[in-house]
Amino acid sequence: MSDLSTSARELLADDFALERVPITNRKPMSDILWIELGIVTAMSEFVIGSALGYGMTFWQAFAATCLGTALLLIVSVLIGVAGAWEGLPSGMLSRWSGLGRYGSCLISLVIVIGCTAWFGVQNSICAEAIRRSMHGRLSFPAAAAVSGVLVTAIATLGVRWISKTASVVVPVFLVMVAYGTYRILASASLTGIVLTPAPGPHLGILTGASMVAGGLMIGAIVAPDFTRYCRNEADVFWAMLISLLVGEFGLGLASVLLSHAARTSDVIAIIFGVAGWLGLAVVVLATLKLNDVNLYSSSLHLANLIQVVFGRRVNRGILTVSLGSVGVLFSILGILDHIVGFLLILGVTVPPIGGVIIADYFLLRRDRSALTASRSSMTLPAQCETVNPVGLAAWLAGFLAGYFLHWGIAALNSILVAGAFHFALMRILAVLAKRPVKHFRMAPSVTSQL
Repeated sequence: MSDLSTSARELLADDFALERVPITNRKPMSDILWIELGIVTAMSEFVIGSALGYGMTFWQAFAATCLGTALLLIVSVLIGVAGAWEGLPSGMLSRWSGLGRYGSCLISLVIVIGCTAWFGVQNSICAEAIRRSMHGRLSFPAAAAVSGVLVTAIATLGVRWISKTASVVVPVFLVMVAYGTYRILASASLTGIVLTPAPGPHLGILTGASMVAGGLMIGAIVAPDFTRYCRNEADVFWAMLISLLVGEFGLGLASVLLSHAARTSDVIAIIFGVAGWLGLAVVVLATLKLNDVNLYSSSLHLANLIQVVFGRRVNRGILTVSLGSVGVLFSILGILDHIVGFLLILGVTVPPIGGVIIADYFLLRRDRSALTASRSSMTLPAQCETVNPVGLAAWLAGFLAGYFLHWGIAALNSILVAGAFHFALMRILAVLAKRPVKHFRMAPSVTSQL
């Protein structure tokens, strides 16, 4: 299938799903910042922050937030910079960053399942909030269809409209949250809340840091899906830093204070109890600005998956509509209510991908010359590894470390183990082969054949 024309791509919002983003199509840092703010100012930050506050003093929670945020910043900036330099989404980038063509396919499958599932879960939460606010006048399936179609439409239109939506929704969301927090804390002494002991069972700082880092690690790994539109590495750094400061130290620590004031970990219920319309607005706005990102990343990885497996190019906009329909159907059927454990396992499988990509792209630099040579002409390297067994083994090792090693920060354990495993074994193989770097079987990249 030949490449779509530029006009058709813009109309259907293909968004350079399987190719580099041209320099002329890069966007101001503020556009990417709004998207990242939409990702980090999520309901999950309330849940994590309230859990920290329930099991820690304020300053212990602050220390855990600092550690977790530092890890997130390092990973998201490194992988995000790679995406900006190459102009490639995370699935395509991984082909030349340690995983090979078929390895990237497996990674894309994991992210498609995870992001589409979370789309369905969050759409269900939003639909239930809408149904309750309508006092039963609108059925749950109808509410799920309305919210799902709206978010799917935004994601189908691409990065430009995701950014525009976030630039409107995020400020309103933050104002709503600030108002609700003020209403709850107005009658309490802030100094007293800060100095009060943890109301619940003790939670360790490293455990808390793991919760902070793990909550947004998937977003850090798929950062190139959006940072590929950045003009330079400085834009990546500031977009990530500002968004994490607002999300983790703004919403996260506000939740810590609320959990101390109410002496409960269920801060979400407290905020919703302030006023019915406020609770509904918070849920709907949180879903709107985050779920389109879930669907967008899922569509990019599905495009990569289809190209690798079937050798065909399918427009990203069409894939978005299909995935959105599946997510809405899952919401209506209630299937996702029963796979929480599966989604938690998926969360452990994603961080090791970052370890492999960082080790291969920045340390081993095995395909950097090929990527650099093709960058000037805005093409892709003519060849890539069909599969890298070392990269996949490193991914598995990182997954096992994150799942079974119950010490320290789980996300950090999985990233370090995967990265160290990949780096060490690839260097050993290169020495044995008496070469500067080791490559496994190379073949024409799928993109060059279409």
